[in-house]
Amino acid sequence: MKVILVKDVKGTGKKGDIVEVADGYGRNFLLKNGYANLANNATINENKGQKEAESYHKEQERLKAVNLKEQIDGKTISIYVKCGENGKMFGAVTSKEVSDALSKLGYDIPKQKIEMKETIKNLGDFTIPVKLYTSVVAKINLVILPE
Repeated sequence: MKVILVKDVKGTGKKGDIVEVADGYGRNFLLKNGYANLANNATINENKGQKEAESYHKEQERLKAVNLKEQIDGKTISIYVKCGENGKMFGAVTSKEVSDALSKLGYDIPKQKIEMKETIKNLGDFTIPVKLYTSVVAKINLVILPE
């Protein structure tokens, strides 16, 4: 029996795969529980169209990320922080502050995409990677200055 998986099924396949399964397994488990649909010409063509649309949207998203990388790669961002008399910072600079500084420049990048290994607790210059897409990483220069 050929079925198209609607959800990932461990040991059988991933969502959207067309798989050949035993009749009993297909009827009594996959179809009954809504994990798969019976594969006929109409559903196979529909599945093919969905995969093409999904790949098109992923490519558009990747191109958007590449374009954004070209815009922000090498940008220098200055963040001013409160410091004590000896130059020691009060608090730390996190990915949230970097995200806010980027949004002030007009780039809406969520803090989850800013890859800081740990918070910055001292003044100076830092290079921060920003993962815009799976294989698209931009590097921004971050300058921490006393207020």
